[in-house]
Amino acid sequence: MQEERESKAKEEALVEKLEGQRKLPRDSWGYLFIVVIAFLWSLYQLYVVVVPTNSVFVRSAHLSFALALAFMMYPMFRTPLTMRTIPWYNFFIGAAAVSTALYIYLFYNQLNARNGAWTQMDVVVGILGIIFLLKAVRRTLGIALPIIAILFLLYDHFGQSMPDIIAHKGASISKIVGQMFLTTEGVFGVPLGVSASYVFLFVLFGSLLDKAGAGKYFIDLAYALLGKYDGGPAKASVAASGMMGIISGSSIANTVTTGTFTIPLMKKLGFPAYKAASVEVAASTNGQLMPPIMGAAAFIIAEFLGLAYTEVIMAAAIPAFASYFALFYIVHLEAKKLGIKGEDVSKMQKAFTIFKGGMHYIIPIFFLIYTLIVLRQSPQSAAFNAIAFMMLIMVTQHPIKAWIREKKVSKNDFLIGFYNIGEGMVAGAKNMVPIAIATAVAGIVVGSVTLTGIGLTLADVIQQLSGGYIIAILLLTAVVSLVLGMGLPTTANYIVMASLTAPIIMTSAGSLGYIIPAIAAHMFVFYFGILADDTPPVGMAAYAAAGIARSDPIKTGLQGFTYDIRTAILPFAFFFNNKLLLIKSVDAATIKDPSTWQWVTNPLEIALIFTTAVLGMFAFSSAVQGWVRVRTTSIERVLLLMVTIAMLVPNMVAQWLHLGSEYISYIIGFILYASIYLLQMKNMKKAEMSPAK
Repeated sequence: MQEERESKAKEEALVEKLEGQRKLPRDSWGYLFIVVIAFLWSLYQLYVVVVPTNSVFVRSAHLSFALALAFMMYPMFRTPLTMRTIPWYNFFIGAAAVSTALYIYLFYNQLNARNGAWTQMDVVVGILGIIFLLKAVRRTLGIALPIIAILFLLYDHFGQSMPDIIAHKGASISKIVGQMFLTTEGVFGVPLGVSASYVFLFVLFGSLLDKAGAGKYFIDLAYALLGKYDGGPAKASVAASGMMGIISGSSIANTVTTGTFTIPLMKKLGFPAYKAASVEVAASTNGQLMPPIMGAAAFIIAEFLGLAYTEVIMAAAIPAFASYFALFYIVHLEAKKLGIKGEDVSKMQKAFTIFKGGMHYIIPIFFLIYTLIVLRQSPQSAAFNAIAFMMLIMVTQHPIKAWIREKKVSKNDFLIGFYNIGEGMVAGAKNMVPIAIATAVAGIVVGSVTLTGIGLTLADVIQQLSGGYIIAILLLTAVVSLVLGMGLPTTANYIVMASLTAPIIMTSAGSLGYIIPAIAAHMFVFYFGILADDTPPVGMAAYAAAGIARSDPIKTGLQGFTYDIRTAILPFAFFFNNKLLLIKSVDAATIKDPSTWQWVTNPLEIALIFTTAVLGMFAFSSAVQGWVRVRTTSIERVLLLMVTIAMLVPNMVAQWLHLGSEYISYIIGFILYASIYLLQMKNMKKAEMSPAK
């Protein structure tokens, strides 16, 4: 137990360092002050589930708690003094920031009555609120997001001075402030509402799971299952990061939690430092794609598109799992190329023993998924019930373990559970600070798009630059998403992409005759926004992994992006082949109405789509890595790319070659892949029999 606490403390210290948090002594009043606010925030979020409250009030209180913690936890400048104490002026700044956020709560009826006819006091409070919010996001997440928000605010006001192609008539300060801060069109809009309603509860659930010991359990189980195979620790890293992705909303936290264990093991077995770090980066970044949480973006996707939450995670499932299986395969190929074997089995724990010892951690996750998908409860109710179930497990797990070991059950066995619940509630609130602040600031981008119509203007610009070619449009949109996503956390990343670049795809695709469901466009930009987490020069997950591996962060990021190229082809695939999202067809007349979409429900068809998607990803991974059983020739690489196309977009292949059925494309892909594999087996036998060998 003591070793686990020390390990967890080191992980938390590393996350705090990477995120720029203060390192306050645990016995200091400043640390206790933060703990009390964080605990009260978690308590409030649980309270509003039980006692229905006006959603605007919840958003106002949600942002108030986040602002208070932001100014207490994150220093203005990272000096030795401010990292160890909370300077007195932060309390005044924090109190003023909280007052502006609560203004919406306190004067809700008055603001509704004078909607649009804002008083001088309203405008002043709104301006101060935006300034405090930008200061808070600069402290918590760096300079990228505030710069984007400021550029949009300047564009809103000086639109008439912009180049003709993006010009608009401009808006007054009063109108901008009203849009951004005094209504639910900007800061207090849908993104912050989703953060307050759903995201907090799921992050809290993940935090409680982690404090109960699930994080270590997932890592130990993955290592016990996979450590003995070639490149075992790297494969364990992929599996553990995938499991952690279910409960984590952060690429950095995922990297640190699993990487502190797996990266040293990979290096020990022969992986170069930068490759060990890159595997962890690729695995942790992809953790944000994993249902049911998807880095907390799944809820916002559902809210933006008017989809049921279960439909979002159904659509996300095949691409996410195909991407993860392909990363396993890449790690396997790297291990073969480097000649890296697995760990000595005699030194490893038995997988079944570990599985048995932590089965109670898996039950709440299955309970959550069951209530969401089978019982079809709202995400809020399902998360609340899962949290209550998790708390029950935390209180009872230590007494039950003591009873099983035939030890005396003491009062301390129960107290440990309550202590862990308290720790989990505090940690959950702390983890939510960057997400809540980011969603609030991202609301400024959403409000600006609504105010100026910049989304349609950008669509026209990209369509002109692309010359009307759909592939060029998608490539340009992907680049824009990568650039805008640099330095942004997952949730804010998606909100910005959904406001700016998703409409570009929808508008451009429609004008070129491509009828696609809206979720395909939103998932496209979401995937490329996520890839920004390991894209130099800003990729924060790459810096986190490089810090653990003591490798060059730029080299780590570039290698991680190389591993993630397989993920980059998936958005193009499901754009042209909607069946990868389990959507059979979309009615052109009601494209924006999800209730008219036809979903793939036949289990055999779903199994075929998944299998061929995985094989297509394997073929692409082999083509990029230049390896199947032995090194590939140039011709084999070309054939592998042909297999990729045949498996991932069979509908397009059938159309190009006039095959009549996409199943013929699958057959061609299978034959090509089998031929390459048999040829590789033959080459491997020749190599083994050669005198040089």
